[in-house]
Amino acid sequence: MFDYLYEWLRNLAFYLILMTAVMHTLPSSVYKKYVRFFTGLVLILMLLTPVFNLLRIEYEVPEIYEEYEFQKDLNEIEIEEIVIGP
Repeated sequence: MFDYLYEWLRNLAFYLILMTAVMHTLPSSVYKKYVRFFTGLVLILMLLTPVFNLLRIEYEVPEIYEEYEFQKDLNEIEIEEIVIGP
């Protein structure tokens, strides 16, 4: 348990140090808002990783996506059969 917590905190610290270095090396302030937005999203996901692991969400997301893709493909096939005919 403590090993997982230590690894999670180490990853967060490494990410924050890396993003600070990236922000300081950007040539123009025009890109900073986009980089900040993206890094903020990644940081939120990193912070929520223990919650996702606790709720076992990382295993459900691919299944939900696969089911969605299957239904989409099935609907496209049904539409093609209606338009073209049997």
